[in-house]
Amino acid sequence: MTTATRTATSRSAAPAGPRRIRGLAWLLTRQHRTALVVCAATTVLGAAWIVYQRGAMLDTLHAAGWPRTPVLSVDPAVRDRIADDLGSTGSQLAFLPLLLGVFFGAPLLASDQEHGTAHLVTTQSVPRRRWLLGKLGFALTLVTATTGTLSLLHAWWLRSVRPFAPADWLTGTEFDTTGPMLVAAAVFTTSLGITIGALARRAVAAMTVTFLSCAVLLFAAGLFRDRLDAPRRLAFPLDGPEPAALQGVLEVDQWLGTASGKLYGWSTCVHDASPEACRASLGIVDTVRDYYVHEQMAGMQATAAAVFLALAAALLCFLVLRMRRGTL
Repeated sequence: MTTATRTATSRSAAPAGPRRIRGLAWLLTRQHRTALVVCAATTVLGAAWIVYQRGAMLDTLHAAGWPRTPVLSVDPAVRDRIADDLGSTGSQLAFLPLLLGVFFGAPLLASDQEHGTAHLVTTQSVPRRRWLLGKLGFALTLVTATTGTLSLLHAWWLRSVRPFAPADWLTGTEFDTTGPMLVAAAVFTTSLGITIGALARRAVAAMTVTFLSCAVLLFAAGLFRDRLDAPRRLAFPLDGPEPAALQGVLEVDQWLGTASGKLYGWSTCVHDASPEACRASLGIVDTVRDYYVHEQMAGMQATAAAVFLALAAALLCFLVLRMRRGTL
C-alpha cells in the first residue's frame, strides 16, 4: 500500500516593481495627493469647459452673421449674453488665487507642524532644508501649472471674440485672468498662506488668517491698478464731433480745457445762467478725455505681476531663513 503525499509548495510574493518616484518626491506626492488630484481635475475640467464654451460662442456669433455683420448689428441679446458668459467665467477664474492660498498654501506646513509630521520627517533621513524646499517647490509648481493652463486658455477664448468682450478691462476680470496676472497672484497668495501657516502652526487658524489677508490685499491691489500706467489724453473742439481715436477705448476721466492747456472739471459752468458765456470767459475751447487703450494692458499686467512675484519671493526667503534653524 502506497501513500501519495503532496509536497507543499511555497509561493513567494512577486517582487514589487521599481518606483518611478522615489524619496522626497514620492513622500510629497503621497502626502498631498488630494491637492494634486483636485488641481489636476480643476485644470482638466476647466480647460474642457473653456474649449466647449468658446466653440459654442463662436457658433452663435457665426449664426448671427459675425464677422461679416458689424458688431453693433448683432442682436443686442446675443451680445449681452456673450458678455455675461465671459464675465462669469472670468469671475470664477479670478477666485482661484484666493482658494489656492487658503486651502493649499495655509495648511501646507501648518498641518505638518500641528501633527508632528514635520519633526518626524526632518529627524529621519531628509534634511530640514531639503524638506522645506521640496514642499515649496511642489506647491508652487502645482499652482503655476494649474493657473497657467487656465489663464492661457481663457486668453485664447477672449482673443477669438475680442469685439464682444466687456469693454472695462481695467476693473473687470480680464486684467486678473490673462497674461501673467493669474499665475503671479496665485503664487503670491500661496506663498502668503504658507508663511502664515508656518507662523500660526495650526491649519484652521492659518486658513482663516490667510483668507482675510488675501481678500484685503487683492482688493487693495485692484484699487491701485490705474496707477500702473498713465492714461492717454486727447483734446478736441468743445462743439466738435468725437474723434474716431476714442472709439473702443476705456475712458477714465473727462475735462474741459483752454487753448493754453489749463483744465477744468467737466461740470464747470453747468449751473450758470449762461454756460456758454461762462466757458467763454474762462477761455474754455476744448473737450479733453483721459483714456486707456487695450494695448496698455500687457505692460500694466507685467508691472503688477512683478510686484506680486517680488512679494512672494520676499515671503519665501523670510520663511526659509526663519525655519532653517527654528523649531518645527
